[in-house]
Amino acid sequence: MQVTDAIKLFEEERERIWLNSPDDVKDLGEGKIERGTGSRGQYLSTIIFAEGETRTLADEMLWGIIRVCEDTDAELKTLQAIINQIIGYKADFFDFVNLPEAARLTKIYVETALECKNTEELCLLTKAMISYANRLHMWVDFVFPWGLGDGFRRK
Repeated sequence: MQVTDAIKLFEEERERIWLNSPDDVKDLGEGKIERGTGSRGQYLSTIIFAEGETRTLADEMLWGIIRVCEDTDAELKTLQAIINQIIGYKADFFDFVNLPEAARLTKIYVETALECKNTEELCLLTKAMISYANRLHMWVDFVFPWGLGDGFRRK
């Protein structure tokens, strides 16, 4: 996929989920886990992993790539290798935690990042992806059962 096409796709997906939760996130929040992920018949751990993976994708990985692209003279090939290894793994993990659409889009990001010709192009692509990833994370946070924390008050 061309970088401009991927940027357009990520922007369209962000807009599509701006006010309406993605179906796979709705399913996750309702315990509809096609993959059967979760131990002993529960899906709380699946939501916990999904929350952590979506948060770290946006807040750590993508944001870090943007900062490195803009603030350093890091080599493109090194950044691409990191993206392929670490974010490629996240894409597979999204599928495991019942977020197949997030997995698909993350794989597109990785594949397109590997085709970038320079860090400026990679930065533009990453900025589009982070805008989608932040919104995805917001929806996963929305279905997370934060009220369970009341059962674990500090002593």
